Amino acid sequence: MNDERKNLEAHEREGLEDWTPGDAEELVTAEIVEDTPLHPDAVSPEALGLELPDDPEEARSMLLETLLAERVASGERLEALQRLAAEFENYRKRVARDHTETVDRAGQRVIEAVLPSLDNFDAALAYETQTPAEEKILDGLNGTYATLMNALGVEGLEVIEAAGKPFDPMYHEAVTGPVGGDGALVVAQELRRGYLFKSRVLRPTLVQVDHAGDDA
Repeated sequence: MNDERKNLEAHEREGLEDWTPGDAEELVTAEIVEDTPLHPDAVSPEALGLELPDDPEEARSMLLETLLAERVASGERLEALQRLAAEFENYRKRVARDHTETVDRAGQRVIEAVLPSLDNFDAALAYETQTPAEEKILDGLNGTYATLMNALGVEGLEVIEAAGKPFDPMYHEAVTGPVGGDGALVVAQELRRGYLFKSRVLRPTLVQVDHAGDDA
């Protein structure tokens, strides 16, 4: 037992003889690096372009003033961007509206040019046939007229309903009416059909008006 203890003490003395102060420095440095990790996101005032005074209170005051100035500047930039976005949205809506109006005006000109043909259809379809041949021709005209009106309706054309309706000068143009008397005026007879285009009056209906309850 004594021999084993002597051998252990001798081994420890040999280890101490090999030890140097540099070994302790490396050990302490390793412990410091391990216990205090680096923060790569940390920046210094110099990196931000700031030269802080040595006095902590003055440095704190300077940082607060700088932060306030940056917040005001960022708020102004945000307001400018919001104003620019609003102006662009208004511009986009105006361009879309102008495009729609241009297309509508072009369509209106085309339909106005077709109105005389529609009047001719109305006159032809009002004809009372006398023979089977005429009836067959009239059936063909009815089919063509229906197809044409369906196509124009898709583009926004609407017929103004007039016969039996209360007289409305916005939609009806009276060419004859009762002499004297009183009471509400109604459309007694439709003389020429009127139309709406895109819900606006394209051409008022020519009508004969009379007092409600009177014979036309």
